[in-house]
Amino acid sequence: MPQRKRATIREVAKATGLSPAAVSYALRGMQVSEETQRRVQQAAAELGYEADPIARALASGRTGMIGVLCGSLEDLWQQSLAVGIGRTLREKEHYALILDASGDPERERTLALQLRGVDGLIVQPVDPAAAFWAELAESLPVVVIGDALKDARTAAEVVFDNLGGVTLALEYLRARGHRRVAVLTPTRASTPDRPADRHVTDEAARLGLELEVATCPQGLAPATEVARGLLTTTAPPSAVFCFSDSIAYGVLKAAGELGLKVPGDVSVMGYDDHPMSELLGLTSVNWNLDGIVQAAVRLVVAAADGTIRRRRIIQEPTLRERTSVG
Repeated sequence: MPQRKRATIREVAKATGLSPAAVSYALRGMQVSEETQRRVQQAAAELGYEADPIARALASGRTGMIGVLCGSLEDLWQQSLAVGIGRTLREKEHYALILDASGDPERERTLALQLRGVDGLIVQPVDPAAAFWAELAESLPVVVIGDALKDARTAAEVVFDNLGGVTLALEYLRARGHRRVAVLTPTRASTPDRPADRHVTDEAARLGLELEVATCPQGLAPATEVARGLLTTTAPPSAVFCFSDSIAYGVLKAAGELGLKVPGDVSVMGYDDHPMSELLGLTSVNWNLDGIVQAAVRLVVAAADGTIRRRRIIQEPTLRERTSVG
């Protein structure tokens, strides 16, 4: 069966009684009324018109492509973040180029500096203190999620109130009688400047908690292995606070394999409230994933269009209390 020829912008112009230039502006939401935009969009949909991305890039100097550099896609929350950003960008006629740093700061640096052909970059960094971010932000609109980039003039920031989140979690554990708390973090020894890791040590000291901090991968199998070692020591913690729900799932799995009851033998808490956590009964700190997606996409599109100055949005934490903490 022969393929139907794609409608042209001139056919949309003829159907609406407008000039091709006016139709082009309307499809991009520029210089015309909302009523005209709706009329043009309806005609384009009826005719099956789709903008040619190559022609649009040549005309505008932009590709419509946004880079999304994730710290580690082994983390289920970051997977959900990337999916949400990709879908929301598509609603705004942009596309996501999703990259995975795999938790490795050197890989993150390589991917960021070799990135080409994008109009902007959304990043949840592995190493927010790396020196290269300042140089990159001078040549590309960068929107950062989670932790601010040191010395980098980013287009916008959607940062977490990590002090608030850490305090919320540790005070909750202390109020339930926990004094020996283990913290599992994906932060490596080579990237020690992440705010959450600094705050957890300070807050534990303030609250009089005995704290053990250990690095843990975000994949289920390696997280389970680290947790198994932690829970089989001669003096195991009464609670494990994980800086990723994906890590917490490994703790839950290890506890089950060891015959330990949660929360009877050990309490477990997460830090990003992935949707799976409700099903598993994991108490976690929520950062409003949908709100982050909408804000990051809105800001990066505006930055790519040159229509915003620097913006900083601070995400406030909320506690999702479930059954994993006793």
